[in-house]
Parts: sequence; C-alpha cells; structure tokens
Amino acid sequence: MFFQASRVACDADLNQYEMTSPNNPSEETFDPASPEEWEKFRALSHRMVDDMLAHLESLREQPAWREMPASVREALAEPVPRTGVGAEAAYLDFVRNVLPYPDGNLHPRFFGWVKGNGTPLGMMADMLASGLNPHMAGFNQAPALVEQQLIDWLAELLGMPGGSGVLVTGGTMASTLALGVARFAKARELGIDVREDGVQQWPNAPQRGPFVFYGSSETHGWARKATEFMGLGDRAFRRVPVDSNYRIEMAALAEMVATDRASGMIPFCVVGTAGTVNTGASDDLTAIAEFCSRENLWFHVDAAFGALAYLSNQLRSQVAGLERADSLGFDLHKWGDLPFECACVLVRDPEVHVATYAAPASYLAAATRGVIAGGLPFADRGIDLTRGFKALKAWLSLKADGVDKLVRMVEQNVAQVRYLTERVEAHPDLELLAPAPLNIACIRYAPAGIADDTLDAINTEVLLRIQECGLAVPSSTIIDGKFAIRIANVNHRARMSDIDVLIDGVLRIGREVTSEMKPASASA
Repeated sequence: MFFQASRVACDADLNQYEMTSPNNPSEETFDPASPEEWEKFRALSHRMVDDMLAHLESLREQPAWREMPASVREALAEPVPRTGVGAEAAYLDFVRNVLPYPDGNLHPRFFGWVKGNGTPLGMMADMLASGLNPHMAGFNQAPALVEQQLIDWLAELLGMPGGSGVLVTGGTMASTLALGVARFAKARELGIDVREDGVQQWPNAPQRGPFVFYGSSETHGWARKATEFMGLGDRAFRRVPVDSNYRIEMAALAEMVATDRASGMIPFCVVGTAGTVNTGASDDLTAIAEFCSRENLWFHVDAAFGALAYLSNQLRSQVAGLERADSLGFDLHKWGDLPFECACVLVRDPEVHVATYAAPASYLAAATRGVIAGGLPFADRGIDLTRGFKALKAWLSLKADGVDKLVRMVEQNVAQVRYLTERVEAHPDLELLAPAPLNIACIRYAPAGIADDTLDAINTEVLLRIQECGLAVPSSTIIDGKFAIRIANVNHRARMSDIDVLIDGVLRIGREVTSEMKPASASA
C-alpha cells in the first residue's frame, strides 16, 4: 500500500512539474527543437532508410568493390567542423563520399577474409538498439533479459546448456576473455591468485615457472595478441605443428606439454580451432578434449566462424567435440551474417567465469528494487562495463527466421564451395592448394610449365585485377610457400552463378596476365 501511494504521489509531482516548468531558450539539446524540426528530421530519417534499402536491393547492379577517387579522399580529410552544417547536408556528404566506397562485404561476390554480409533486418535492429540506447552492463531492464535469453539459446544450441556468456566485439575479444578464465581457473587450482599477483614474480614470493598454453600453428592471430595483452609474452603460446590436413598433431602436442612440465612451466590450456582462418580445417576436437581431461588442462575452442557448422546434421562431424569445450568463442557477424559487431564467449562453469572478472564497487552496488535490481551480470563476465545492445539484432533475426533457416544458409555456402572445388579440380589450368572441408578454398591459376615464383606473381596480379575491376573480392594467403587466391564463403547473397563468375574471371584474367608477362620473360 505504501508503494502504491508513493507511486501516485510521484506521478502527481511529475505532472505538476511538467505543467509549471519554464521553457528556457538558452538551454540546448541534440533533439529537434520544435514540432516542425521533428517533422523535418522524420522526413530525413525516412529518406535514410529508403536509401539504404535501395542500396541493398541493387547490390547485384554494383561492382563488388570500387577504388575511391582522389576527390573523395580529399573530401574526407576536411578540417574539424567548428560550426555544424545540419543533418541533411551532413547526410548528403555520406551519400556522396561514404556509401559508394565500403570494402565490398555486402556484395554477393564478396569472398574475402571471413566477413558476413549483414541483413536488412539486422540493419533495422541496430537502428532500434541505438534508439533505445540501453547500457548493457546489466540492470533491471528488458534489453538485459534479451541478451540473457540469446546467450541461453546459443549455449543450448552449441552443447553448453546452463553455461555463462557475454556478447563482445569480435572473436579476438571472445577468445582472449576465455583465455583469461582458463588462466584464472588453473592457477586457482594451484593456489595461485592471478587476480591479486598477476603473473609477475614478486619479492619473497615462491618461485614458479611461466604459464603456457597450446594451439596449432594455424591458430588465428588473436592468440599472440592475447599473450601480449595478458602479460604472458608471445613465447607463452606454444605453437604445435599440423598434419597434411592442417590439423594439430596430437603426438606433438603431448610431447610439448610433457617437456614443458618437466622444465618447470605451467601448462594451463589447449586451444582447438573449429575452422582455421587459412583453410577452414578443424582440429580433432574430440581428441583434444580427451587429452585435456587426462592432463587437467582447460579446453578452449576458437570457433570464430566454424561454430555454426555444429548446428548442421550434415556438417557437425567436421567440428565434433566442440560440445566438450570448457569455453567457446565465436562470431555471429561471420557465418551468422549479422551486422558488425556481434561475437560471443561461452564458459561452461558460470562460477569460474564470474570469479575471473567480477569487480564490485560501491557506486555499482546491487539493489533489490529499482533500476539496478539484479546487479550487473554482464559486467561480471568480461572487461567492458559500457556495452551496446548487440543482442537485439541476433534475437530479432533468430525469432524472425529461425535456426533452421540459418542452418540451411550455412549448408548452402558449403555446397557452393564444393562446387567451386569441383570446377577447379576439373580444369587443367587451376590448382587446389589445400583441402576444402568447409567453406574456404585456396586456389591458384597454374598452367603447366610455369615456375612457382612466376605463378606467385601471376596470381598476385590476378587477385588485384579481380578486385579492382569490381568482379569479386577474394583475398589471399600463403599455402606451403605458394601464393593462394583464398575464397571464404559466408555470403548469404552468393549463388552458384557467382561461383561461375569468379572462376571464369580467374581463368580469363590469368590468361591475360600470363600473356603480358611472356614478352618480359623472353627478353630477360
């Protein structure tokens, strides 16, 4: 009864204040200042939405990528604007100088690196999230419940029901946070408090060896960044050789762990990869899980894009064992096709996850009522306090399209790459440089009788011309010392015909470049 009376009194006070509050013209806001200004901004906003939808609808009529003219580079190097030009004029600059010149990842023939394309619904979800603009550290609010529901869904789908998780910017941060949990957990088992003492050797403290962890030589570059950021040093990341299929050598792993322990080091984690960045290979995750269980090591899986293969009955065997991980890092803005940024880290043991990162403060004390009721659960699971509403685009997309459609899109991309490899293997002038178990293929234009160093030069030029003419956007890598044109397909807009366009382009441009190089080679 007291609560109800207080609420009525509060509402009455607010109503009275709104009726008597003076309008001070000297006070400013970033909102439109009048009903007329609101109407003008509403019209501009509708135009922005219409322009972006028209841009997405016409992607097939656009080049996959275009070089920025010098005039655009000059326009984007303007001095600091001390006086604003207004929203409409600023938006016109965006239309002229920004909209036509992204890196191309929206396009149906973008196959570079591993970048998702985004979706129209995801774009609108980001607008809704920015409109609400909630602070996602936690608190008593619906957006926090949306993120928690999304994490629960993802944990259930990926074999970690009841696990803890948080959304982050990308796979690097997801796996770095997981590595921090692994170090804390294994150090605690040894009576070492890394939160208090770090990994430094303090005066009068017991002597101990360095913390080390393991992953294949094909592990993504996040591992080096993580070792340096965490104060472990790059030498703490023990790179294990791979076999002919680019999977971690289990015998070599076992030997390295035993040798390091014998020399006084403290092994604490093995990183398995579900979908390596170079070739799309996946480690034998089941074997790593069993090894970690025997050796009392934390098992982390870097599944930046490969995690979603686990959802497919057709593809699950490629990443089998992922469900046994102690922690898992993956991106929804890769094979999940959501707009950047939307990645996730999952930890099987919620207690150790929170114990690694929770940092109570009086100004953030939990309450049983009010805005902060329930505390700050997401802030206790990572480094960030301030976080945007990344969950909305994933939550809306899963509700709108369902997991089954997402699985079909993943399977479609794999089928397209298998078709690509069939075309490559069937043509005498093309070569597949590595197995393509999932959605990445590394190829080159390689007519008989041309030396590898010349083929490297030819294929480098072929790649650049394909990009510069706007035909498609593959990327590159080095496979066994050979320059490879790398096709990574997480593109929900790609069709089989786009694969044909790319392969036909490699052949046509390859012939052109080879023909141009012959006179120079002959004169040399």
